[in-house]
Amino acid sequence: MKDLMHGYLRKAREAMVWKLDGLGEYDVRRPLTPTGTNLLGMIKHLSSVEAWYFGKTFERPFPEEMSWWDDDADPNADSWVTPEETREDIVGLYRRVWAHADATIDALALDAPGHVPWWRTPDTTLHAILVHMIAETNRHAGHADILRELLDGAAGMSPNNSNLPEGDAAWWAAHRERVEEAARAVN
Repeated sequence: MKDLMHGYLRKAREAMVWKLDGLGEYDVRRPLTPTGTNLLGMIKHLSSVEAWYFGKTFERPFPEEMSWWDDDADPNADSWVTPEETREDIVGLYRRVWAHADATIDALALDAPGHVPWWRTPDTTLHAILVHMIAETNRHAGHADILRELLDGAAGMSPNNSNLPEGDAAWWAAHRERVEEAARAVN
């Protein structure tokens, strides 16, 4: 069971990083929603969340400091990337967090106890944290999929699996028009 869950987390992580492939610096950083959601910022956020949940929760803290955890940090400091932070910095951090989290997952049993102070029921297990992080990472992978499609039309789970029906640009344009017509029909 743990290997299966870990596999789902790994696939979601890879999907997040793949969403950056082929995009320029501006496109990976630019805010694409009114709340400022951006692709590289989501990876920074997931780095922070995964480092906390697989680190501090199990008294196995991630060894690097993250300034956005500081008490005086901007409330959204982990959701956007400063000009001084490079794509390589953020993706590299995410991969180092994966290695740290993977070591925790490998070392502990699913029923290993942990503690998340802000949860309604703060005492938890590795099993619950794995479920939480699979959900969190896939939630953001869905966001990233939509943002990437808005940027350049790329969509799907991986470069080799769009998980979408086959269709050329004309087919997709016709499909979108059908959906638009259906929406207008009820307006």
